[in-house]
Amino acid sequence: MSATTDPAPALRMEAVRRGFRIGRRDVVALDGVSAVAAAGAVTGLIGPDGAGKTTLMRLIAGLLRLDAGRIEVLGVDVARDPLTVQGRIGYMPQRFGLYEDLTVRENLDLYADLQGVARADRTERYQELMHMTGLGPFTERMAGRLSGGMKQKLGLACTLVRPPELLLLDEPTVGVDPVSRRELWGIIDHLTRNAHMTVLFSTAYLDEAERCDAVLLIHEGRLLGHGMPGSFTAEMAGRGFSAAAPGIGRRRLQAVLADVPGVIDAVIQGSAVRVVTATPGPPDPAVLAPSLPGLTLVATPPRFEDSFVARLRARGGVSAAAKVMATAASPAQPRAPGDVIVVDHLTRRFGAFVAVNDVSFRVGRGEIFGLLGANGAGKSTTFRMLCGLLPVTEGSLRVAGFDLRTAAATARGRIGYMAQKFSLYGDLSVRQNLRFFSSAYRLTGARQRARLDWAVAEFDLAPILDATARDLPLGFKQRLALACALMHEPDILFLDEPTSGVDPLARREFWRRINILAEGGVTVLVTTHFMEEAEYCDQLVIMAQGAVLTAGAPEAIKAGVRTPDRPDPTMEDAFIAVIEAAASAPAIAA
Repeated sequence: MSATTDPAPALRMEAVRRGFRIGRRDVVALDGVSAVAAAGAVTGLIGPDGAGKTTLMRLIAGLLRLDAGRIEVLGVDVARDPLTVQGRIGYMPQRFGLYEDLTVRENLDLYADLQGVARADRTERYQELMHMTGLGPFTERMAGRLSGGMKQKLGLACTLVRPPELLLLDEPTVGVDPVSRRELWGIIDHLTRNAHMTVLFSTAYLDEAERCDAVLLIHEGRLLGHGMPGSFTAEMAGRGFSAAAPGIGRRRLQAVLADVPGVIDAVIQGSAVRVVTATPGPPDPAVLAPSLPGLTLVATPPRFEDSFVARLRARGGVSAAAKVMATAASPAQPRAPGDVIVVDHLTRRFGAFVAVNDVSFRVGRGEIFGLLGANGAGKSTTFRMLCGLLPVTEGSLRVAGFDLRTAAATARGRIGYMAQKFSLYGDLSVRQNLRFFSSAYRLTGARQRARLDWAVAEFDLAPILDATARDLPLGFKQRLALACALMHEPDILFLDEPTSGVDPLARREFWRRINILAEGGVTVLVTTHFMEEAEYCDQLVIMAQGAVLTAGAPEAIKAGVRTPDRPDPTMEDAFIAVIEAAASAPAIAA
């Protein structure tokens, strides 16, 4: 029997290094990365924002020059012949250049012209792409009127107008809802299984690693691991447990367990807390946490994210708990119990278009309330009305006791707001941003100085006070943005996709702070596409097409979609089930 050999990899990287000059700093974006990507497979480039994923994609595409090392794509040395490589690959960057004032068909025509696709070949290719992406009914719609998920699918279709041998996708699922993410993955599965295309897929969503044939785990420019997703997960066998203790709320339980020696991770999951231990084997609850009488630990299957967290801890990642001080939110004024956000029959129209349709809910003091929904569901419009940034068409809206129709400016003084892209002034230093926002919230004199000192100490900003905000790593930008939002000790905190792209440790640090805020009486309203973060919420609403589809505690919403085939649904399972049930309801009624 003759020996068989594996086919040549579609991508080979050897000791890849690339740096940049940012301000006065030299930053190493990639430091000695060596790996291969198999032909005909999906290789995931997994890591948080700032890890070096986009730089690596651009180097592979021949859009940047290497400082050192070698990259070979489809047998071609990229440095020697970038044009040949570019003629054989497709590259969809994070901000794909759709023309929003052109229709879907016109965007396809434009990219077909740019890629030299013969007109005789276009009709059949367009039909295939429109069927694959589900955009067939929308070919005459302006791209600017598509939802976020539909825009991503159109961008992918434009990239595929000329079928490439290697497809580079730079975070195509960022900012899209779980339903759209699943649809995009369906397209990728089709490309690899039916078209035998090779795909390199970068993402900050760690759960997407499980969908890949192989993963490259990257952090701060270095490769932390390379292999099949299951190999990473298998390393964590016997180290995950679901913890519960009678009479102790899940936030308090998480805070205690996160500080326990031998626990490397503690996250809220449903009504319990999921812990990951430093070593395998069931620990004795009485030894692990003697301060928690009645603590029970039930073994749970390992996850890919457990491995990433363990590797970051091994590299010296500081415990999230150790970074968070108990003074994170001392209320400026006594807070009486009761509802602090009251929404009754809220409607918002833009001309004939109804963006929000008869929405009602209430949020109690000290609650964490999640506003979830598919792209285009009306979440952002609802969010802007709650912040007093957009007037209400119909209905009533009270925030912190103030009617936003008549006292929006007063209500805004009781609100802290942290935008998805962090509303920081990039050209200002950390110190200048803190001073600006404290002044914007009308803090002066001794109180302003006290709050500035608090922010610097609480968020560990002293080492970077003179750094320009634009040049900060994402985790520090997040800390600074939250410090600015809390400067005036608000009663209510609005968080719009607050952890998008940050690494798992920074996300855990952030949510530890938010939990302390809620325990101190601050009401938190959050939008997120990370369904695991929805588990931190006390109550949720899920919206679609401007209306509320379901509302309740996360556990209740998951229980509502439980079936014999799906006995233990995740929050993502529940979200997709609710959205799909609503989408199919008119057809059933008909």
